[in-house]
Amino acid sequence: MDLLSRAEVRTLMRERGNLCVSLYLPTHRAGTQTKQDPIRFKNLLRQAEERLLNNGLRGTEAQQILKPSQRLLEDDDFWQHQGDGLAVFASPGTFRSYRLPWAFSELVVVTDRFHIKPLLTLLSVDGRFYILALSQKNVRLLQGTRQSVAEINLESMPKNLAEALGEEERERQLQFHIATPGGSPIFHGHGGGGADESIHKKDLLRYFKRIDKGLQELVCLERSPLVLAGVDYLLPIYNEANTCAELVREGIVGNPDGLSAQELHVRAWAILEPRFSKSQERAAAKYQEFAGSDRASHDLKTVVMSAHHGRVDSLFVAVGVQQWGKLETNGGDVKLHDAREPGDQDLLDLAAVETLAHAGKVFAVEPDRVPSPSAGSAVAAVFRY
Repeated sequence: MDLLSRAEVRTLMRERGNLCVSLYLPTHRAGTQTKQDPIRFKNLLRQAEERLLNNGLRGTEAQQILKPSQRLLEDDDFWQHQGDGLAVFASPGTFRSYRLPWAFSELVVVTDRFHIKPLLTLLSVDGRFYILALSQKNVRLLQGTRQSVAEINLESMPKNLAEALGEEERERQLQFHIATPGGSPIFHGHGGGGADESIHKKDLLRYFKRIDKGLQELVCLERSPLVLAGVDYLLPIYNEANTCAELVREGIVGNPDGLSAQELHVRAWAILEPRFSKSQERAAAKYQEFAGSDRASHDLKTVVMSAHHGRVDSLFVAVGVQQWGKLETNGGDVKLHDAREPGDQDLLDLAAVETLAHAGKVFAVEPDRVPSPSAGSAVAAVFRY
């Protein structure tokens, strides 16, 4: 899987002015259907080119924007190593592609900014978390959401204790063997005494500090929750090495090497679900408290304009729903359209982007979980003032 950080999503959010192409495609990790994915992606590219031409670009200009995306069709290895969904972003100055553990509906959007609403689960309060599965022989980092999990390629972190400590550790392994009956380390070759146990703890601490340094680049700057999985004596040692503020106190205790990504996901979500639910419940209760006053609204025009001015504290937005229209900032008005018109953008996406840009909280939920007195409303907001 490709790692899509919140910082990268925010960079995509900030680009505007040029025609920006956003493509979303559900993909397959294995099986004969993997052969159909590039064919369906090619169809999306045709739609994107048509929309670019309809927006006034010449054929050569449209082809130049889509050229990096076209190159993906020639990369067989790329299509054989997919996740559950592919997201591609292209503009005159930008090209990004991400293979992700989230299944998207097929979607082509061409407007003056990238369409990021399908990625809101990454940015929402209960958007994602990480699992760090630790043993002396293996390190795995997994990225999870409520519905999915995927293992992340580790390029900036050691993959095991031997790699972290290099030849020094390999030579030491010839002199003693480490076993863990009952979850406690036993040392051989040096008498199994306290001094040698202390030495080995120092090695583990060095190992974990290397891992922690790698996490600073991947995880910690995002402030996403991190759940540890490992035998009981390793977890407190890792706590000493940790500098990641979002380390969850409760861990998954036991040898993680025998657990699949899905099993780790289930155990981590059992730890995190109460934490995530409380945050969403508090925001929903606050909406109900202010409903009917000028501190809350489910009216899309009001919410979009308020988000644009930085008034939105908490926003509930329905996933899988689009509402096309325009924000006319000069006239201070929001235009809603029943069907998409040239120059339109998804106003639900715009409300979410503006809320996040002003440090508000976004909850991307199923349509029936939007807390609104109006049946079928796709948005609800609590205002700061």
